[in-house]
Amino acid sequence: MTETDSSEERQQGATDEPAPDEERDADEQPPDEGNDIDGRSLGVGVVTIAADRSLESDGAGKAIVSGLKKADHEVATREHIGADHDRIQSTVSRLLDRDDVDVIVTGGATSIEPSDVTIEAVEPLLEKRLSAFEDLYTTLSYEAVGTRVVAARTIAGVSDGTPVFCLPGNEDAARMGLEELILPEVHNLVSLAREDIAQDRWAVDEAALEEGEATGDERDREGKGEGEKSDEGETTVDRASEPDDGGE
Repeated sequence: MTETDSSEERQQGATDEPAPDEERDADEQPPDEGNDIDGRSLGVGVVTIAADRSLESDGAGKAIVSGLKKADHEVATREHIGADHDRIQSTVSRLLDRDDVDVIVTGGATSIEPSDVTIEAVEPLLEKRLSAFEDLYTTLSYEAVGTRVVAARTIAGVSDGTPVFCLPGNEDAARMGLEELILPEVHNLVSLAREDIAQDRWAVDEAALEEGEATGDERDREGKGEGEKSDEGETTVDRASEPDDGGE
């Protein structure tokens, strides 16, 4: 049975969202042109997966929620479910349909035990894989735990414009994946993946390009006009300097 976060917890997430004036001083820190939603509080769906833990006792879930709130993101929903393939897949699919969820992060059931089926359940939902995430996570894990990383698995990708990350159920491992990889890139990934944001960016770039072309054409016309005047002047001078045959 799915255990969802309380309305009080959701309200707290909304309270943690920074006021627009506190996010960024536009005069001092101009926004990155390639990152249209940088600084915006994102809605994150958090799902922890384990048969031997509950919503309250799941350390990975607590680490993920804590990290998100410290980064001023809102936990749109937090759920805890058992390690059942179909249940995992349907839960993630449902979160993908929610308008208030910009990113999905799962924790648990990613190793190689028979009940570790999160990756097998989520992978078919992904339209594009973020393979660099998996490679970087493996590198960071090797530095932390050595060759034990061989049994660790992760997966990340994009589905319907929503980035999805599947982290291990270990508290430290989940915290590392969130803080070292997800949070530094989440705004950029959402901006790239979301069609509406991408279209807005293209519209701005196209308008700027058209404005630049128009300015260039105007300069060309001005330059051409000045050249014609100069040519006429040169022609007049040449004709005036020609000797008069009748006067010789």
